[in-house]
Amino acid sequence: MIDILICDAHLYLDQDWEIPGGWIAIEKNRIHSVGGPQQSPPQAGRVINAGGRLVTPGLVNAHHHMYQNLTRSYAPATRLRLFAWLQALYPLWAGLDADSVYVSTYIAMIELLLGGCTTSMDHMYIHPRPRLIDEQFRAARDIGMRFYATRGSMTRAQADGGLPPSDLVQDEDTILSDCERLVSAFHDPAPGAMGRVALGPVSMFSASERIMRESLTMAERLDLRLHTHLGEDMEEDDFCLSMYNCTPTEQFERMGWASPRTWVAHYIYPSPSEVTRMAKAGISVVQCPSSNMMIGGGSADALDMRERGIKVGLGCNGSATTDHASMWMETRNAMLLGRVSHGPAAMGAREALDMATRGGAACLGWDDEIGHLRPGACADLVIWHANEVALAGAITDPVEAWLRCGPAVAGTSIVNGRVLVENCQPTMTALKDMLREHAQQARRIQKIA
Repeated sequence: MIDILICDAHLYLDQDWEIPGGWIAIEKNRIHSVGGPQQSPPQAGRVINAGGRLVTPGLVNAHHHMYQNLTRSYAPATRLRLFAWLQALYPLWAGLDADSVYVSTYIAMIELLLGGCTTSMDHMYIHPRPRLIDEQFRAARDIGMRFYATRGSMTRAQADGGLPPSDLVQDEDTILSDCERLVSAFHDPAPGAMGRVALGPVSMFSASERIMRESLTMAERLDLRLHTHLGEDMEEDDFCLSMYNCTPTEQFERMGWASPRTWVAHYIYPSPSEVTRMAKAGISVVQCPSSNMMIGGGSADALDMRERGIKVGLGCNGSATTDHASMWMETRNAMLLGRVSHGPAAMGAREALDMATRGGAACLGWDDEIGHLRPGACADLVIWHANEVALAGAITDPVEAWLRCGPAVAGTSIVNGRVLVENCQPTMTALKDMLREHAQQARRIQKIA
C-alpha cells in the first residue's frame, strides 16, 4: 500500500510538467506515481487533501552559512560593505562552539523548512574549535533534513593579507586531515542519501593557493564536489590584481577549479568572456538575491548565465546578511531581479522556480533525484499555503500567484517521505527549548549580558 497520497493539488512536477487537480503518491521515501483528475489514485495509508493548493518539489538551498543566525541584524555591521562587514563579525564568530553550532543549525533548518526548503547545503568555514560540522550533522539527523555539508576553510589571516584574525585560520594539513575525516564519517554517495560532504575553501582572498589546489586533488580522488565564493565584491578584483596580477576568474582557472564538479556562490562581477568560459567549463552558479541586495553589492545576472548554458541555483547565504532563511523569498527576489534587469517578459515564476529546484539540485550534483517530482525521485515536496486574503482574485495561474502574491509558507513539508511541517508548523517538539538555547547562545556570541 502507498504510504501517503496527496490529492486535489495543482502539481508542478518538473520543467514543463504540471497537472491541475492532480494527485501524487509516496511509497517509503520515493515518489511512486502521479496522476490527473481522470485517473484513479492508489489506496494509501494516509491521504492529504491539498484543497487545490500548489504542490512543488522541495526547494534546494545551494548556499548558506547557518551559524550566522546567531548574529542577525547585528547593529554595528548593518551599513557596511562586504569586507568591512566580515571584519566586524569575525571576532564574534570566534566564539562558536559545539553547542552554538548545533542550535544555530537546528533553528536554521526549521526556518528553511518553513520557507519551503527540503535540501540545504551549508558552507561552514569558521572553525575556532574542532568537529563543529559533526554538530550540524547531528542537528540534521534530529530534524530529518536532507543536508549537504561543505567543509569550508581559511588559511590567510590579516597578517598575511587576508581578512580573518589569526585565531580563525587553520593550517593546510589540519584542514585536509579534517576533510578526510568528515568524508569518511558522513559522506554518503548512495542514492537517496540524507548527508553528503563537499570541500569549500572560502575564497581566494582568505584561502591559500595550496589549500585550493589540494582540495581539488582530494575532490578528484574521492569524487567530491567543490564550492567557493567567487566574484562577490569589487574589492576581490583589487585583491587578486595585487596578489596574482589577474582577475578572480583567471586565478580560479589557473588553479584548475573551472570544472563540472564546482559550483560557486555569487559571481557578480565577471566579464562577458569570463562567463562564456565558465559556461564551457561546466561550473554552476548560486545567485543569492536578498543577501546581495542587503549588502549593496549587486547580484549575478542569472538570466544571462542561464542563456549561456550555466546552471544557476538560488541560496539564502548567511543569515547575518539576509536576516532570514526563506527560499520562497529568495525565489521571489530572483524573479524580481530578472524582471528589473531584462524586462517583464524575460522572467516569471516558473523560471525562478526552476532555479530554486532543478538549478539548486544541479549545483549540488543531485538533479537526478531532487529538484523534481518525477516517479522515482526522492519524496521531498511542499504543499504551499498563503492567506486567503492575499490570494483573493488570483484564479488563473497558481504558479504565478505563488510568487506574485503571498507571502507564501510551507503548509506541509515532506522530506524523505516524512512530514516535517504540518498546518504551517514544524513537527519537532523540541523547538521551544531550542529557541531558548539559541537566545542564550546569541547573547553570549554578541557579548550581551
